Amino acid sequence: MADCIRVPLLLLFLCIFSSLHPIQCQNNPLVAKIPANPDLNLLPPGAPVERLPAPVERLPVGGASLPRRRSSTGWKLSEEGVCREDLTRLCPKHSWNNNLAVLECLQDKKEETEIAAECNHLLWNYKLNLTTDPKFESVAVEVCKTTITEIKECAAEQLGKGFLVSCLVDHRGNISDYQCNQYITKMTTIVFSDYRLICGFMDKCREDINALHCGSISTGEKDVHSQGEVIACLEKGLVREAEEQPGAHPIKEDCKKSIMRVAELSSDDFHLDRYLYFSCREDRERFCENTLAGEGRVYKCLFNHKFEEAMSERCREALTTRQKLIAQDYKVSYSLAKACKSDLRKYRCSADSNVPRAREARLSYLLLCLESAVHRGRVVSGECQGEMMDYRRMLMEDFSLSPEIVLHCRTEIEGHCSGLHRKGRTLHCLMRVGRGDMGAIDPNCQRALQTLIQEADPGADYRIDRALNEACESVIQTACKHIRSGDPMILSCLMEHLYTEKMVEDCEHRLLELQYFIARDWKLDPILYRKCQGDAARLCHTHGWNETSEMMPPGAIFSCLYRHAYRSVEQGRRLVRGKAEAESKGFTLSRDCKVEVQRILHQRALDVKLDPELQRRCMTDLGKWCSEKTEPGQELECLQDHLEDLVLDCRDVVGNLTELESEDIQIEALLMQACEPVIQTYCHEVADNQINTGDLMECLVQNKHQKEMNEKCSVGVTHFQLIQIKDFRFSYKFKTACKEDVLKLCPNIKKKVDVVICLSTTVRNDTLQDAKEQRVSIKCRKQLRVEEVEMSEDIRLEPELYDSCKQDITRLCQNVAFGNAQVIECLKENKRQLTQRCHQRIFKLQEVEMVDPELDYQLMRVCKHMIRRFCTDSEGKNTLQCLKQNKNSELMDPKCKQMITKRQITQNTDYRLNPVLRKACKADIPKFCQPILNKATADSELEGQVISCLKLKYADQRLSPDCEAQIQVILQESALDYRLDPQLQIHCTAEISRLCPEEAAAQEQTGQVEECLKVNLLKIKQDGCKKEVLNMLKESKADIFVDPVLHTACALDIKHQCAAIPPGRGRQMSCLMEALQDKRVRLQPECKKRLQDRIDMWSYAAKVAPAEGFSDLAMQVMTSPSKNYILTVIGAGVALLFMMGLLCGRFTKRVTQELKDR
Repeated sequence: MADCIRVPLLLLFLCIFSSLHPIQCQNNPLVAKIPANPDLNLLPPGAPVERLPAPVERLPVGGASLPRRRSSTGWKLSEEGVCREDLTRLCPKHSWNNNLAVLECLQDKKEETEIAAECNHLLWNYKLNLTTDPKFESVAVEVCKTTITEIKECAAEQLGKGFLVSCLVDHRGNISDYQCNQYITKMTTIVFSDYRLICGFMDKCREDINALHCGSISTGEKDVHSQGEVIACLEKGLVREAEEQPGAHPIKEDCKKSIMRVAELSSDDFHLDRYLYFSCREDRERFCENTLAGEGRVYKCLFNHKFEEAMSERCREALTTRQKLIAQDYKVSYSLAKACKSDLRKYRCSADSNVPRAREARLSYLLLCLESAVHRGRVVSGECQGEMMDYRRMLMEDFSLSPEIVLHCRTEIEGHCSGLHRKGRTLHCLMRVGRGDMGAIDPNCQRALQTLIQEADPGADYRIDRALNEACESVIQTACKHIRSGDPMILSCLMEHLYTEKMVEDCEHRLLELQYFIARDWKLDPILYRKCQGDAARLCHTHGWNETSEMMPPGAIFSCLYRHAYRSVEQGRRLVRGKAEAESKGFTLSRDCKVEVQRILHQRALDVKLDPELQRRCMTDLGKWCSEKTEPGQELECLQDHLEDLVLDCRDVVGNLTELESEDIQIEALLMQACEPVIQTYCHEVADNQINTGDLMECLVQNKHQKEMNEKCSVGVTHFQLIQIKDFRFSYKFKTACKEDVLKLCPNIKKKVDVVICLSTTVRNDTLQDAKEQRVSIKCRKQLRVEEVEMSEDIRLEPELYDSCKQDITRLCQNVAFGNAQVIECLKENKRQLTQRCHQRIFKLQEVEMVDPELDYQLMRVCKHMIRRFCTDSEGKNTLQCLKQNKNSELMDPKCKQMITKRQITQNTDYRLNPVLRKACKADIPKFCQPILNKATADSELEGQVISCLKLKYADQRLSPDCEAQIQVILQESALDYRLDPQLQIHCTAEISRLCPEEAAAQEQTGQVEECLKVNLLKIKQDGCKKEVLNMLKESKADIFVDPVLHTACALDIKHQCAAIPPGRGRQMSCLMEALQDKRVRLQPECKKRLQDRIDMWSYAAKVAPAEGFSDLAMQVMTSPSKNYILTVIGAGVALLFMMGLLCGRFTKRVTQELKDR
């Protein structure tokens, strides 16, 4: 140890007195052990040790003369005249006989209590003599004999050169012998009272002291108290250089080592840091009165109270300087170096003692190295972990302790965060700037913040972050009280309660600021790191906890993990044969890791800034499309809404995240919070078992209109449905069930709507063509049905229809909600007022719904219970037909009955909307109604013209049996409700309002409106309406069921008189007419009256509307009440002509054969 920067032979003589009682020092056993010259205690300050035996005349001491003294009791400082006044004024009398007590009393007084210059100089020479004579080494050898043997480094020191005492000072933490420890401690106390007493310090730092103007280096120019300021000045210069402050003076390397060594050696007792001692005297009494000195306890106590309001600014400044030195060399903290010594050696974190300011000596390196051991599951002593936590908290509380923050974030601090220095507020302000909430941040500052967060590692214990701890205390007490204090799960609990009613605003801000940086380094979530470090090394090629790769972008490891968590099995199947093999070959995450990845993904999906990859790739698009979206979750929704407009990189990452949401909708934490009542009531089973199936979202969609559904949940579910239509991959169950079918049958189609149309068209074609084997797989057909039904619920889920009808919706359905297919229903009801483009789309939609009623959302919703009651055995495509057959049942729900009527009205507007009729009359329609078809367009209704045509042919009895049966049903239904006859409604609306207002208002489906029109036939003014009523009369001749009023009046007579006659083709009507003419038959008065009215109407009809052709004439004859008479007359006429021809021969002259042959 040739280097003298360790303390030289420090105050040997003075330290002998460290074991003595202040008054009865002669009785201390330590004295008996010291074989030194008995006159040592008589040593006058000005005399060198070699001259002790000789008489001392007078020695000049700073202008003071000391008389020669010879006394058996020894020389005493208290007897010197230059110090007697200060001693009497400042020191208790019982300490006067002990030179050490006098020295301690005088040198520890407050600065404002001045000591005479002569006395100061006397004390200086006294201490200087004690620290410069190697003969005192023999005393150390005697007092610390056992200790020297135990400490190998000190035993190896060469005696006689003054290095032994320095070595003992270096290892004073390992000294167990009480007397030796006291001896060394007292020496250290005295030597640190003046930097000039430290061997070599003045020589190595002379130039820097002068350059930095740190004060005098000459004896006598400054009093003892100001000497501590010199070291403090050098320490501040060292800090300024580390922070690269403008104009900072570069301190020589030897002086730097000396400064750090002094700080290290003064780490045990705060008395040794003279500047800090004098700056914090009052604060120590105020805050740390009961804290014992030694082992750095007073330092730690003062550090803990650094930001208290009562702390003096000067003391706070001195404490900050010392903390900055600790940040540069952890050994400046006695307690940290002692507590973690064995762990540092165990995990090879120890610094090279010859290079005290090397990278390994920095506090950050120590913290990262030991934190790495903890994260890897290694054992680090509790005492060391406690010390680490104190200093991690210290780093989070005061940003200025990190030189990189001070250097690189100066602009941000001045621009946004000035005046927030205390309790970590500045750091959190910088973190908020780093999030982008307050403008751009310098990349170097961003990196410095990220490094500091890794060093402090607040993710492991939230209490390290004081600002967060204070802001979230109330939330933790209410929402997270079941979790042990300091547990890493506290942060997870806070994230789970983000944006809930239990969260407070200040806590929300602090939490998101911290999570922003934790999200950029997966290792900062200790639970994730513990569960996934093996998977990350295997799948994502990670390094150790405290090793980073500059090439790895922020958040890349977590992105890698969640991609494997959600897609690894599917990707593995492309590489190997199945799931089991994929797992065996390492393509999947472990179960514990996957759970943690899902937990974090659920929490971070609340804010796009917590997804580094998303924020990095979508920065431009966020500014372009979503700058006004500031509410939680709105930014991601905005990006999803503008998916087609995003740049390719952003579109890919948003698409991938949306695809994950479809698989695990619990990623949408805000949606889950909003939908909690619905989930608990209807979806709790699938929510509890939600493992990558998409069942939960499907359940929410199915129960979207339950009473438990609130507006937030409904909007969220609908938004997700709207996003799903952009890409079929966004619907997990559909993608899983139909992926192979899509690749085979609908390649190059991406939009979900187009894929659904493509697949459903394929299914429909295969069904119509009676294909032997369906091209679409069974599992895909099932899921296809679910998707089609879901799309029918909201017009926005069918983009082409929605775009075509936007104008009409705004004009006609402005106040109608989108859900429950209400807008679609509104457009149907206002069909005649729609624009042509919208009208065509609605017509196509109705055509599909009539073929497959399960896609008619309103019908299925309103008639849900009736379908269960009446149509459980019916196929889905026959649901409407079944409901129509049971429409007039007493058990039929009125709302459902009304909905069925609406659909019947729709069907009767065009035969194409009635698939059963269309099939039954396939041959009849082109045969009898071709002129109407020629005028028709593909996408517009024929307003019942074809059906009216078929009705007339039914009256003529010319239809095929199947078609006749269907027309008969339509006639019977429309006879009861005039609204089912489109032509009648078109032509007679005004006449009904004028002639039959009461019947129309009653809305009773008993045929009263039709009866009113028949009765008032003569009063009808409009020709079109009159013609329709006449057609009704004509149709009623064909079948009495077509005339419900007459049928009701004559029901009893039909039963008695015409029971054996089958209905149809006018047979029962003819039976009743014959009964009316037969005087032997007595009909019911009401029936007789109604029949007579009908005869009068038919007679009038025959006059007003003569037969248009032979067939029409024949029909009139056959349905006439005088049918028998007319037929008899016609038959008699034909017979008469025949007889005349037989009797009279030909009227023409016979032509001879000769004339023919010419």
